[in-house]
Amino acid sequence: MRTLNLGILAHIDAGKTSLTERLLYAAGVIDEVGSVDAGSTQTDSLALERQRGITIRSAVVAFTVGDTAVNLIDTPGHPDFIAEVERVLSVLDGAVLVVSAVEGVQAQTRVLMRTLRRLRIPTLIFVNKLDRAGADLDAVTGQLAIRLTPRVVPLGGAVRQGTRDAAFRTFTEADDGFGARLAETLADGDDALLADYVEHPDGVTHRRLLRSLARQSRSARVHPVFAGSAITGAGIDELTAGIVRLLPSTPVSDDGAGGPPEGSVFKVERGPAGEKIAYVRMAAGTLRTRDRLAAGKVTAISVFDDGGARPGTEVSAGRIAKVWGLGGVRVGDHLAKAEAGDAHAGDAAQPHFAPPTLETVVVPRRARDRGALHAALAQLAEQDPLIDLRQDDLRREVSVSLYGEVQKEVVQATLEAEYGIGVDFRESTTIHVERVTGTGEAVELIQQDGNPFLAGVGLRVDPAPDRDGVTFGIEIELGSLPPAFLRAIDETVHETLRQGLHGWDVPDCRVTLVRSQYWPRQSHSHATFDKSMSSTAGDFRLLTPLVLMTALARAGTRVQEPVHRFELELPADCLGQVLPALARLRAVPGAPAPTASGYLLAGDLPAAHAHELQQQLPALTRGEGVLETRFDRYQPVPGPPPERPRTDHDPLHRDEYLLHVVRRV
Repeated sequence: MRTLNLGILAHIDAGKTSLTERLLYAAGVIDEVGSVDAGSTQTDSLALERQRGITIRSAVVAFTVGDTAVNLIDTPGHPDFIAEVERVLSVLDGAVLVVSAVEGVQAQTRVLMRTLRRLRIPTLIFVNKLDRAGADLDAVTGQLAIRLTPRVVPLGGAVRQGTRDAAFRTFTEADDGFGARLAETLADGDDALLADYVEHPDGVTHRRLLRSLARQSRSARVHPVFAGSAITGAGIDELTAGIVRLLPSTPVSDDGAGGPPEGSVFKVERGPAGEKIAYVRMAAGTLRTRDRLAAGKVTAISVFDDGGARPGTEVSAGRIAKVWGLGGVRVGDHLAKAEAGDAHAGDAAQPHFAPPTLETVVVPRRARDRGALHAALAQLAEQDPLIDLRQDDLRREVSVSLYGEVQKEVVQATLEAEYGIGVDFRESTTIHVERVTGTGEAVELIQQDGNPFLAGVGLRVDPAPDRDGVTFGIEIELGSLPPAFLRAIDETVHETLRQGLHGWDVPDCRVTLVRSQYWPRQSHSHATFDKSMSSTAGDFRLLTPLVLMTALARAGTRVQEPVHRFELELPADCLGQVLPALARLRAVPGAPAPTASGYLLAGDLPAAHAHELQQQLPALTRGEGVLETRFDRYQPVPGPPPERPRTDHDPLHRDEYLLHVVRRV
């Protein structure tokens, strides 16, 4: 037996959930094909998904083809829920990218394919909706080669497309020109095939071409193209055979079963009783009930089998399972036995997609729901860590990070339906960051310069390259400061830098401990601890923000805004209207490039204006403009830097800070 973890990805409304239903039906897992419109599909299990007819959370189902067990993961198509796709990518063996035969390649299609290619995930392309009026397989295939990758291999043609009787006919050796086209495409990735094809074009057999196609497809060097209709079932048998033949699967064996279990968590949800359930893809070993991990003790396991998850006692390498009992688990954790290491040991994977660039304050309609709202949002943040819950205790407000307005509506509906909490949102604002521009140093010692804490700390702040994160180092003599105090400084540095000089996150810098001082533990003659004479970790936690923010102020920061890269296709006669609109939105387009139907504009656009441009586009281009935007980088904000209200006691204002924290001490 072999296993294959397969992702279904697409732009919204391309039909991937319907394709999932059809694959399950063809495999004999379900007796009737569910409908997205009727809310009867297997993978859209949330009430909100059924009401809206969109996928919001990734879902896992399973079916078997021959000797291959396929774990199929249906993912959201709306760009506001790209974080769900982000988490699934790390557990995939292969993918099917669904493209509509009517709408063709769309903005999200390009984002997904670009990421799949960068991660070298073997990918088949399925052109769906051949039965719809306006379907044009040849035109879409041309778009695939131009807008996605030239390494696409069409494996068939459409028959009676645009009608209910549309079908997919697989090319054979007898089809004129198919062998030559296949050989030319495959020869680019197969040196031996290229050499033989150049010497003897007619000597390369069709069987050899199919073997090379399978090898190159499994290594993500080419992308075979199938077509059909998820509604009628056309082309589904050919796609199913292609999934097994052209995507890599893992043999299930006992190799490594005796070793420690290792796996990764790509989804977390809550059960009916509020219990935490982790979706785990096993990488090695075998995980069993009663195994003790750093995140908790495994109390139950369900392994995905034909249709869905079935209770079991263990899950082996290559499989996907739902695991109960891991109360401390988070999305992205790497699981291992407690004695083998930390539950989330190892470096966190670099994100594949852009971070959210919007945030909004969530306001409960009833004041008495404030506490419940924070608890509910905390649970939603478990399922989607990029929500990035931000608590402002001073103003008694909670804010969340978002990708777009649709996600805001979903959060609102979820809080109402699942937690009984009605909320409203303030206007979304753009999330900025602060970059350190120089080097700054500050020192405060015990009983000097008005320092009320029994701690001495000296810190230096230096800039770091983008995406290096915040790193903490020491230049003091090893062993000169107890580990508990060192850990307190390190943790406080990371927490404090979530709000820089203007209130924005400081994502990349190096902080170095250059001085330290403490009073050893002192006791009275009767051996009772005297806090007034002994340093504690609390002293270091309270002093560090003062020293760090002074050093940061001396180093200096500059507020930067997120910038998107945009590509805009528009009719030729609309260029005169679009260019002034782009200027008003602070966009910087390049020179217009002529296309067959008009112009292609590419350039940079502040993320704050991306939604506004999307709204204006239909009026500017008679509804014919096509806009694609993607996060590209951060760049300095022109003019006065925007300020973000602080959520702490503001160590930038020493007297105010000490008034609050010393009173607590």
